[in-house]
Amino acid sequence: MSRIWSRLSAMLRNRTFMGADKAGNQYYVRTEQIDGIMKEKRWVEFKGEVDSTSIPVEWICWLNGQRKVAPTPEEMAILEARRQRVKENVALLKKEEEEKKAREGSGRKITSMGKGDGPDLKSFIQQLPVASEVDKSGEASEATSSKRSTKTQEEKEVQDQAKQEPESAEPTGSGASFRPGTWQPPT
Repeated sequence: MSRIWSRLSAMLRNRTFMGADKAGNQYYVRTEQIDGIMKEKRWVEFKGEVDSTSIPVEWICWLNGQRKVAPTPEEMAILEARRQRVKENVALLKKEEEEKKAREGSGRKITSMGKGDGPDLKSFIQQLPVASEVDKSGEASEATSSKRSTKTQEEKEVQDQAKQEPESAEPTGSGASFRPGTWQPPT
């Protein structure tokens, strides 16, 4: 019991006041030897109700050991002024954006791509190349025309499947009809 009491009294005696924040929270440090190693303990004593969200970022960094030196009152004043300027700039930009939207009018239709809105697969299928296309040279060879006829049959099967299956919000497919560079967004 005496060991606990001596440790508790040493904790209160050996603490060093490092500073206070705008909310009145006080920050302390003490060094103690644990297992032969000198360790620095840092903590905060809250003024009033314990609310960890009221601690400024600079003091959080100091408490976690990310800063070696505690923030000074001058540094805190400069950072607080900067935060205030940022808030004012954000408010100004929001006001300008609202005015710009008001000037443009409500004639623009706003669309959102939520989970219920899926891609238009029918327009995608319609954009697939048709078998009547010819080679770049202008002539179709027998080998390419037979390949195209096979592809045309596959495309027709894919289109038939798309017509028969009910529309769902999620895109489905086997990837058999994929052609790199052919997809264009629906207009």
